[in-house]
Amino acid sequence: MKKHTKIKAWERDKIAVMLSSGANIRSVARELGRSHSSILSEIKRNSLGGEYQAIRANDLSSKRNVVSRRLNPLKDPATYSYVYDKLRSGWSPEEISGRSKRDNDGKAVICHETIYRYIYSPEGRKRGLFEYLVRQHRKRRKWYGRRQYQRGIPDRISLDLRPKYINSKKKFGHWEVDSVEGKAHRKGIHTFLERKTRFYQAVLLENIDSEFGVKAQLTLFGSLPSKARRSSTFDNGRENYNHTKLNIHLGMKTYFCDPNSAWQKGANEHFNGVLRRYIPKKTDLTTLGQFELDEIVEEINNRPLKCLRYETPNEAFARELKSITNYPGWSDSD
Repeated sequence: MKKHTKIKAWERDKIAVMLSSGANIRSVARELGRSHSSILSEIKRNSLGGEYQAIRANDLSSKRNVVSRRLNPLKDPATYSYVYDKLRSGWSPEEISGRSKRDNDGKAVICHETIYRYIYSPEGRKRGLFEYLVRQHRKRRKWYGRRQYQRGIPDRISLDLRPKYINSKKKFGHWEVDSVEGKAHRKGIHTFLERKTRFYQAVLLENIDSEFGVKAQLTLFGSLPSKARRSSTFDNGRENYNHTKLNIHLGMKTYFCDPNSAWQKGANEHFNGVLRRYIPKKTDLTTLGQFELDEIVEEINNRPLKCLRYETPNEAFARELKSITNYPGWSDSD
């Protein structure tokens, strides 16, 4: 088998001279003792603007050689340690990649696909890295919503009547509210998500009913400035029966999803899925304290998100609160 040798600098000089004199590719190949395809490939790869120059061709070839010999980023101990620590903290590969790029002034450090490939490589499987992903299986599981409240909810306003500017998620102060049930329906967690910043909050409920539900809502929303709590979107659970009290006491508008349409408040549902990584289904919530829940929520809010350009929800929410403080004239009509 004939050994392949790369085209050398003196050969590139010869190619450039012969092409400038009008010689065709086959003539150049015969002169250099190389195949027609090798010369054609050399010209295509190392020409700029349709022109082949020997010096420029050498420079392009050298740059490609450097890139081809570059080590996988995960072979760098510092990068591997960073990726491993963030995986253990619950960050997704895309969040790790995006945040590292943000922290390095927009310079890419590692691609999320590189992280995924390593996780599912023989070495990654041996280390059990897939266990740190949101879903430990490649096949998606079906999502099941809770049963609709049979008595019906008074003064319920359909999501179809919610203004379009809220749907865009570009205005601050509009929330999605949901609940997560514990084992045997004992206790629950009321979850709140601000749509623009993806800021997430969770409150333990002694029982998932209208009394405890509206108490948690009034407590959380009452602690915020009025411009940070303009509206809230609910599902049809029994804990939202007294939603009108939000309008009476706080001036908040309330809207309701269609029955069995959890996707209509998908951001909150997604974050509930993240919460389930810490508190799996059928967990006995009677053993969970609010302090422990706050620690989990704080960790979730400190994860960079692609939709926020890898800013964290905590950072985005703090920035929005500052903006409504500095600009008291801000309103939904702006």
